[in-house]
Amino acid sequence: MSIDSAKISIQQVNKSFRVRRRPGDLKGSSQSVKALDHINLDVKPGEFMVIVGPSGCGKSTLLDLLAGLTTPTSGQILLDGKPITGPNLDRGIVFQQYALFPWKTALANVEFGLETKGVPRKERRAIAQEYIELVGLAGFEHRYPHELSGGMKQRIAIARSLAYDPEVLLMDEPFAALDAQTRESLQSELLRIWEATKKTIIFITHGIEEAVYLGQRVAVMTSRPGRIKEVIEVPFEARTSEEDLRAHPDFVRLRHQIWDLLKDEVKLAQEQEKDRSLQSGTGKISGKGAATHG
Repeated sequence: MSIDSAKISIQQVNKSFRVRRRPGDLKGSSQSVKALDHINLDVKPGEFMVIVGPSGCGKSTLLDLLAGLTTPTSGQILLDGKPITGPNLDRGIVFQQYALFPWKTALANVEFGLETKGVPRKERRAIAQEYIELVGLAGFEHRYPHELSGGMKQRIAIARSLAYDPEVLLMDEPFAALDAQTRESLQSELLRIWEATKKTIIFITHGIEEAVYLGQRVAVMTSRPGRIKEVIEVPFEARTSEEDLRAHPDFVRLRHQIWDLLKDEVKLAQEQEKDRSLQSGTGKISGKGAATHG
């Protein structure tokens, strides 16, 4: 793909952080940790791109860069050929945690971005209602977040991000905290919304099955420092049909192909986590966030 035809172009991006060597170390006693190493990736307009990798590989760091919440140590990220220099309403973000305002109703939460854009009250109310209906929550407009299930809250978060019409939707493991049945339901719902809106979506996940089910392409990352190991084409056209893609022979083949790319990276990431735990003196090893071979 040429840079001119890419909606987003990630070019030779590196990201490093300075961290304390150990808790309690004196100020200034720090080391540089490289999170991302020469990331190159182009995303087409209207594409559903999924990024999968082991725990600690820098997936969320990359999403923060795309959102403009932080800047690369070197390299650049272009949106429509222009460098991303900070947050902007041309990019919507959906996090793992719902990040809804607890004192606002579902409708008022969806209206928030439109209010920020200065959309008049009557117009933003109509737009918010349209997107609440799009995510299947008509009738729940006046409920508060504490009155909604986890799946409903995430639907509202998606509706809020879509309502102000961003060009790109960035999603950081948005279904990770949900139970398996709700997660599968929302995966299908997200595909339906993507088909309806034609938005460019970049979706971060640890789940291999989720990656194959959702993505037109799947970018597989290495353990830290994160690099793009391979980009896999997913050749399913009618993703929103009644047929369950998970039972398709190509689905099973792609799932195993991605696991073959990831299994050594997951093992290395676990070893890195063990080393970090020993260096910090905690002696605790966490397996949270390892890529899952569903």
